[in-house]
This record gives sequence, structure tokens and C-alpha cells, in this order.
Amino acid sequence: MDRRSFLKKSTIGGAAAGATALAAPAYAQGNRTLTLVTTWGRGLAGVHDSAQRAADSITAMSDGALTVDLKAAGELVGAFEVFDAVTSGQADMYHGADYYFVGQHPGYAFFTAVPFGMTAQELANWYYHGDGAALHDELGQIFGLKSFLAGNTGAQAGGWFRQEISGPEDFQGLKFRMPGLGGQALGKMGASVQNLPGSEVYQALASGAIDGTEWIGPWADEKAGFQEITKIYYTAGFHEPGAGLSLAVNRDVFESLTPAQQKIVEIAAGEGHQWNLSQYLNNNGSALQRLQSGGVTIREFPDAVWDAMGVAAREVLDENMGDELFKKIHDSAMESMRASSGWITRSEGVYRAQRDRVMG
Repeated sequence: MDRRSFLKKSTIGGAAAGATALAAPAYAQGNRTLTLVTTWGRGLAGVHDSAQRAADSITAMSDGALTVDLKAAGELVGAFEVFDAVTSGQADMYHGADYYFVGQHPGYAFFTAVPFGMTAQELANWYYHGDGAALHDELGQIFGLKSFLAGNTGAQAGGWFRQEISGPEDFQGLKFRMPGLGGQALGKMGASVQNLPGSEVYQALASGAIDGTEWIGPWADEKAGFQEITKIYYTAGFHEPGAGLSLAVNRDVFESLTPAQQKIVEIAAGEGHQWNLSQYLNNNGSALQRLQSGGVTIREFPDAVWDAMGVAAREVLDENMGDELFKKIHDSAMESMRASSGWITRSEGVYRAQRDRVMG
């Protein structure tokens, strides 16, 4: 579909188009405060840190010419309302997981994670040295956004369950929290999938409103306290092998910044992406040891479950191939992933296996 036609037919696009009509004709002068809304509750380990890192970096690097005022989920708008808030001009920018917005366009899933998709390194390769950033921008233009990767959780855990998963049939009727296309795949396996903001997950699990949940990984999960509710933890998942987080700026706001300020936003997002990934990977190992010492039982899904997840994931992806832009993003991402994996598996993959064998 032509991008202009999409904007005219979309309520969100209409708001963005309206904002365009009011755009300043020249770069704004003087000190400015930019309102950043997030999909994260204040203090949520890693994800909130990533948003705060970007906000602080932009403020510091601009020498105060830009001051970013961070509003956590619920402080200005709800967690899942940040996209509309920025496209409409209610807020200037958001930080979040773009797969929360597959309802706006399913292509957004690729800039967080798709089931059986890219690891964190593969995502970075595609984004910074393939077509990823350009496709993120093409998608953002539909909605009046300028988007950047600005965080990554690394590989996420399969999740917390009240009962052990012995086969695909155990997902029938299971009330499970999982957003994005991964959640849609679990739905095809019979699960009753819930899409809850991170700040609501603990209470939902504790109350029995859900039977299980994925969140991020050992460090963030430990901070959230899920081990207080159940001791069954699956440490490898199919749904988010390297989940990217995004910083998206209202496009009119971004274009009103000076070229130097635009570059500051870009650099702050990119630095935050690597900083956040390292934060998770640095903390996950010791957190997993603490969880095990506290009685958490580590599990892996049986092959039959992985097989069923693969079938369901392929079905979800295929259902969206009728959208031209989704297919374009999908094909680009998968081609890049195969190329990256071909080398990484034969170099780092072999090295890791041999290191573990030789060094113990």
C-alpha cells in the first residue's frame, strides 16, 4: 500500500499527518524539554534502566540543550498507550518493545523479536550493517516516527510454570503471558495468551489470573520475584532469542532538532543498545545460580514441544506474508540471519563447545 494512502486511512496516521501540518519550518532554538514515555514500570530491572540510560545520555551529550523527562508506564499514559501518545504528539518519544505494537503493523515484531528469529548479535548485524535500520525507518514513516534500536535483553527464558511441561498438549487451556508473535504462536498451540505490561505480571501470577509467564531472564526475573510463586523455570525459549528495545521519536519533533541533536539521539540509542545487552548478560549467570540455590528447578522443553512451537511459529509468520512490507522485512531479516549464523556457528559456536570440553 502507498504510504500516503495508509496515513489517510489510519486513525493514528491521521494524527501523525495532522502533526505534520503543524510542524515548525525551521530547527527549534534554545533549550528544550522532551517528554519520553515508556512501556516499563519505574525501576523494572534492565528495561527501565535502558530507557533511563537513553534519556540521561541525550541530556548529557546535548549539554542541557535537550532535557529528556522520562515518564514511566502509568505516569502520563499506560504502558501500551505510548505508541499513540507519540504519534499524536501528546509525548515526544517513547522507549519500549516494538512487538507490543504489532496491532499497528505486524512488521514491528522484527525490531523486538519473532519466534525462532535472530539472536542479539544477529539482530545487530542486520540492523547496523544490513537493511534493518532502513526498514525500521520505512515502517516508522507510516506513523510519523523516527525509530532506533536502544536496548537488548539477549536471549529470553522460556518462562515460569506452575506445572512441568511434558508435551505440546500441556499448553491446551494454559493461561500464559507472552506478547508479540510468540504469543500468537502459543495461542495456536491451545494456550490462552495474555498480553500484560511488565509491572502487572507478578500480581497476575500470584493471584492465579495466569498459570505461567515469560518475562526476560534470570536477573530481571529474580528482581521481579517470580521465584516466590513457583519453582519451575524453563531457561530457553523460542519466542525472543535476542529481544531489541526501541527509542522512537515523533518525526516532526525529530526533524525540528538540529543535525547535531539528531545525531546525539542516534548515538545515545546505539550506545544504550550495547550497554543494556551487556547489563543483562553480565547479571544473568550469577542470578541463575542464586535462583537454583533458592530451590528453583531448571527445565528444558522436550523436543516435541520445540517441534510444535516451530510449526506454530511458521504458521503465524506465513499468515502475515500477505502484507507487502511485512514480507519485505521478514525476507531481509531471515536472509541476514542465515548469513550471520553460518559464520557464528562455525567459529564462535565451535569454539564455545571446545572451550567447555577442554577447560571444563
